[in-house]
Formats: sequence, structure tokens, C-alpha cells
Amino acid sequence: MGPEQARQVLAETSFVGWRRQAGWSPLLIERAEGCRFFDTQGRSYLDFASQLVATNLGHSNTAVAEAMAAQARRLPYLHPSFSTPLRAELQRELSGVLPPGLPRCFFSTSGTEAIEAALKIARVTTGKPGILARSRSYHGATAGAISVSGEFRRLPVEGLGTVPGTEWAPECYCYRCPLGLRYPSCRVACVEEIDRILARQQDIAAVIVEPVVGSNGVILPVPEYLPRLREITRRRGVLLIADEVMTGWGRTGRWFAVDHYGVVPDILVTAKGITGGYAPLGLTATTEALHQVFEQRYFPHGHTYEAHPVMLAAALAAVREYRRLDLVARSEREGRRLLAELQQLAARHPSVGEVRGLGLFAAVELVRDRASRIPMYSPERKLTGDPSVVEEVAEAMLARGVFVLAWGSNLILAPPLIVKAEEITEALAALDDALGIADAAAAHAAPPTGAFGAQG
Repeated sequence: MGPEQARQVLAETSFVGWRRQAGWSPLLIERAEGCRFFDTQGRSYLDFASQLVATNLGHSNTAVAEAMAAQARRLPYLHPSFSTPLRAELQRELSGVLPPGLPRCFFSTSGTEAIEAALKIARVTTGKPGILARSRSYHGATAGAISVSGEFRRLPVEGLGTVPGTEWAPECYCYRCPLGLRYPSCRVACVEEIDRILARQQDIAAVIVEPVVGSNGVILPVPEYLPRLREITRRRGVLLIADEVMTGWGRTGRWFAVDHYGVVPDILVTAKGITGGYAPLGLTATTEALHQVFEQRYFPHGHTYEAHPVMLAAALAAVREYRRLDLVARSEREGRRLLAELQQLAARHPSVGEVRGLGLFAAVELVRDRASRIPMYSPERKLTGDPSVVEEVAEAMLARGVFVLAWGSNLILAPPLIVKAEEITEALAALDDALGIADAAAAHAAPPTGAFGAQG
């Protein structure tokens, strides 16, 4: 089937996530290797997003592919009440990389499903219905997960596909502080607001956070934020859920982002990089105390593909590849290079408000005016189909053979952890060139009317 015929079939048969359905004409991809993927016309693209921040190991890793194939030949599926030595091997590997004190694991097929398990565990074990989430967050697309996600993601299904019981707290976002304050004189008021909410609301089972906010802009907390949050949740008798779907598996230069802050949550949720993106697998890891609640009590959760053996084989091989290639340390090292070069690049472009990063996870936030920090584009405008300068920049980079993610006013850069120094240079050269589009938009923007912290 030729490319045009394939696009026609896809246009006539497909639903596509997180977009208006009209006008979808996708790039058709045929194969991938290392940090590159190739379309049906043979054009090469540097994958500077790990597709959807998932292919941390790069493409076509032989060890993972062969482990999956061998398992599929030997035992392709298993009823969840059975198990295999493979799962025991994986659990042993996980004990060496997960934060200490999280020995109990439930395996599902996605980050969203893993979040659903975490929410259910929190509610059942505490007997409380409430969840405290942050206003700039994303935790998944199913009913429970979308209910604890920020407004833009939740708004189109509010009251139609959401679950009641979520309270909202401000995020730790110093560049665009939701409280209009400045760090450090603010004394981290955003986390103290969580303490105040928990003091008022006695029915909160858990606080859920992305330790480093992912798709909403790679937003790093100040150093004392997560340790203080852990202290508050313990004192208030509330569970802490860490969503590490994007930030796990070396992405930030540690196995998990919480490791940077010396914090161990009660529940850690991860997916994506657990298999290097090679197979759909989600993990919900909990303390022994939470598991003990269900020792003599029914666990009201499960899936047809729970602990699927082919997915477990992919995960086991992936963890061993992270170790063999020393990719966690590599992410930290190359991440420092990436952030330093981004900061140099930002100085040349008036449309860049801030660059942020940790490990090989970075964002370039674009603004219409640096002084007022008016964002180049808000995610809400995507619902109305407004054109996005940020997406134009990403499209210009793609035309130059470099793929990055555009979300709201942010370009998100998250290459595979195997990325080479020359590939970072290649990607940033494409970004340097494409930012001319944003610079022109900023130069022709209306006079600033917003104040510091304007959301657009």
C-alpha cells in the first residue's frame, strides 16, 4: 500500500488521541534504529523526544527485542493467578533500582492503569475518598486518572468522564508562580498550602504529584519542596503517590526523580521506560504496610494482561540494559551538557523565557515578552484549534530532521539515553534555526498587558 492510500485509509478509519480529528495526515514511519527513525520515503529523523518520552534505550535494542521474541515463543500469555520464574527475576532486579521500602509490585499495561491501581489502593487502605492533586499535572486518560489531572486535560470530560473527590493545590512553578510570589522569600508557600488544605480536609487519602512535572513543561521543584511534602503527608497521615511514568528509568539522571530529593513515597507509579518503550507495561510499587492491608482482605483490582509474560521479559531485559550501558550516569552527564548548551542558545533568542532540565529531560518555554512572561501559547487554545507558534517551531525542526514535542508554550526535549554529543549538537542547531519563527512572533506581539506569572 502506497503512502497516500495508507493515509486515506487511516483518515477514514482512525481515532487519534488528544487532537481534533479533521486534517490528520501522519508521517508514515517504517523503521527505527539507535536515536533515529525513518519514514517510508527513507528520510531520517533524529528522535529528540524518545517518541513520547518512552524509548529511553533507543530504538532496535537487540537484547530487549530478542527477550520478547523468546518469551513469545515459550509462553506468550498466562492467567494472572499463575506466575513464572521470570517475574521473580524481574522483582529481584527491581529491588535494586526502586527506592528502598517499596517491595510490593502490581503490573498492568500502561501508566494510566498503574495510576488507577494507585488511587484504588490509596482509597481502600485509608478508607477515605479524597485525592489532593496539583493544578498543572497529567496522570492519565482513564476516568480516575483524568480526574486527578490538571484542568486542560480534564476540562473536555468534566462531569462526563470524571470521578468526584479531587481537591486542588498549586504547583511548584517558580518561573510562573501560581501564588504570585518569588523564591526563596516565599518560603515555599506552595507546599505549605498543601499542609493547610490537608488540615481542613480530613477525607484525603493521598497526595499525588509528578516529582518533576512532565508533559506540562518539565517543571522542577525547588530542593526543599518534596522533602517538606513528605514530612507534611506523614504528619497528616496521608499517603504520598509519586507519578514517575515519564521521569523514571534514568530520564532525570537518577533511576527515579525522587532519588534526587531523598524522598521515598508510599506508592510509586511508573511505565514507559520500564521496557524502554518496547512493550506496554505499567508498575505500581507500594510499601509492605499497604500490602499488609490486603493479606486477609480482597484486593479489588486486576487486568486480563496483568503481569503479561512478554512484557515482563521486555522489562527484565531493559533493566539489565540500563545497567550494562550505564545509562543512568550517562543521562546525568549528557543532561548537564544539554542544559548548558540550551542556556547558551536561549541568550540569543528573545522568545525564550526559560530553559529547565534535569538529566536528559528538558523544556524550552517560549514567551511573547520576556519582561511580562506572557506565554507564547496556552494549552487551552488547542481546544479551540488556534494555531500554535510553538507547534510551528516543532514542525520546522521536523523539516530539518529533528523530532521534539510541543505542548502549550513548551518545547520538550527528551532524547534516548544513548544519545551522542554530536546528536545533541545536531538537535540544538535545528532548534537554533527554528526559533527564528518564535522570535518573529514575539517581535510582532501586542504590547505586554499581563503581569508576572500570567497564564495566558
